[in-house]
Amino acid sequence: MGGVSDGIRPTLAELVALRAAAQGRRPARRGRTGSSGQAPSPMRGRGMEYAESREYAAGDDARHIDWRLTARSGRLHTKLFQAERERMTLVVADTAPALYFGTRVRFKSVQAARAGAVAAWAALRDGDRVAALRGSEREPPVPPAGGSRGVLRVLDALVRWYAGPPADDAGLGVALDHAQRLLRPGARLLVLADPASVEALPPERWGALTMHARVHVLLLVDPLEMSPPRRLLPFECDGRRLQLDLAADAQRERWHAGFAGVAEAAMARLRARGVDARLLPCNAPSDSWLGALDAIGRAA
Repeated sequence: MGGVSDGIRPTLAELVALRAAAQGRRPARRGRTGSSGQAPSPMRGRGMEYAESREYAAGDDARHIDWRLTARSGRLHTKLFQAERERMTLVVADTAPALYFGTRVRFKSVQAARAGAVAAWAALRDGDRVAALRGSEREPPVPPAGGSRGVLRVLDALVRWYAGPPADDAGLGVALDHAQRLLRPGARLLVLADPASVEALPPERWGALTMHARVHVLLLVDPLEMSPPRRLLPFECDGRRLQLDLAADAQRERWHAGFAGVAEAAMARLRARGVDARLLPCNAPSDSWLGALDAIGRAA
């Protein structure tokens, strides 16, 4: 496994180490009899009782294709059995170039990878299958799978995706298109995104997603973006050095409009569409948002 993170690129070792953070936060729930303790875990193995059919998704068992419904509809369908009705947690990774930056502790991209890992470990804790995808026309999603093996596949993908901006990034909109095809009723969806990526999408995109899943969005931000110091700051752009006078009110207003204002608008837009949204600074604990995901899970 990869070594200690330098804060610029995530490592598999640091994502694996986040398992303890995910597993230690959820309080015991009441079982059906009213006694305290863990709620019954999802069924394991394959039940023999047929439950329903749905469109085939990457990772489904090809042995259980519903050939009759496939022939009637012209689209590939698979059979579900009673024991297969575990919930799915889907992690959607925005890989916009703006995420590969940070001034405190780690890059926003590394924080995104760490938050995605926390979600994957929480899925294992809750008995969910876990899947992941990014905005790409070439790379398929990490298919839904349960157990530690499913989590490790997601963690490996997060390490690759957030090591540097992928050359074939097609944007958050494409990622959400893929997600909508993969989601099933009752799923949990976690989107890791740059605020500008969210602002670039029409608001109705989110309403369509909340019809199928409980949606949570983490907006990755940097402290410098949200609250710059009141002084002259040097920057380098395309090999040229320049200075911004952030002590001047006019310059600060332009800065706010380009960063904090965008994040605030994105969060307000998401919440208006029924999405649980919050900011995740790159210097915050990577599991600081997990209580919200657990609240969503308890309401499911």
